[in-house]
Amino acid sequence: MADADGLGTRADLVERGDLPLLGQDVSRTYRLGIMGGTFDPIHYGHLVTAEQAFDDLDLDVVVFMPAGRPAFKQGRNVTSGEDRYAMTLLATSDNPHFVATRFEVDRAGVTYTADTLELLREIYPDNVELFFITGADAIAEIVTWREAGRIARLAHLVGATRPGYDLDRADDLISGSPYDFDVTYLEVPALAISSSYLRERVSGGQSLRYLTPDSVTGYIHKHHLYGVVPTRYVSVLEEGESS
Repeated sequence: MADADGLGTRADLVERGDLPLLGQDVSRTYRLGIMGGTFDPIHYGHLVTAEQAFDDLDLDVVVFMPAGRPAFKQGRNVTSGEDRYAMTLLATSDNPHFVATRFEVDRAGVTYTADTLELLREIYPDNVELFFITGADAIAEIVTWREAGRIARLAHLVGATRPGYDLDRADDLISGSPYDFDVTYLEVPALAISSSYLRERVSGGQSLRYLTPDSVTGYIHKHHLYGVVPTRYVSVLEEGESS
């Protein structure tokens, strides 16, 4: 398969672990979940959403795809793609049907969902269906995204909602658009968690335990992200010598 936007051939991408190998058996249909987001940082809301989508939609695998330079985040302070990818890799490493990819992080320029889905469509054969997983708030806005019609043609949309979320606005916008969107909604209790909330807790010196995997918390502290206050741990002997 030809080079996909400078990222390498399909074989290259699969070999380095960035994308799963799907579509080999032409007699069956594969279902690829694409968990897109900034992941700044990734948290249990993202992970629970992906796991529920995997189960409810009978997906073969879910690929976590940290955004490179997302169009909707231009002008905002976003943590480097390397750090966001590293945290995503740590958070997903113990789940056999989750894969973290550098697909968007390694792409040059501003990244758009329509272009990403088009590239994936070029990489995978027709017997691989694409399921783009995002929040219900994003689903409500997707009709205004760049080349929204192309998104509708390329992928099924999966909108994750919080319990009690009012879907009327999203439904009205989707049904009132000129595009034929195929949307499935999933109610995910853990979506009360947000990345901005985690960043606020870190900058305020509060714990992230039970909000994101400990490996992600460790990375945040080790790399001094989100205004974390570094802590110097000393031994009991050192403490005694200083008193």
